[in-house]
Amino acid sequence: MARICSVTGKRRVSGNRIHRKGLTKKSGGIGTHIAKISKRTFKPNVQRVRVRLPNGQVKRMWVSTKALKAGKVTKA
Repeated sequence: MARICSVTGKRRVSGNRIHRKGLTKKSGGIGTHIAKISKRTFKPNVQRVRVRLPNGQVKRMWVSTKALKAGKVTKA
């Protein structure tokens, strides 16, 4: 399943997970240092819902929860 919202076009985006070592200066240490950077993905919260289209037809679509809350689709 492609996690893409049919309404807003939200999709998976990539980013980094940064691992830091050491005690912060605020806590009395010499500061934190980056130990490792690994890739990760941010996935949108998409739900499969029955949507009523403008022409009156009912269709199942993958819609993000943000679009549902904003009222961009009318549920059947």
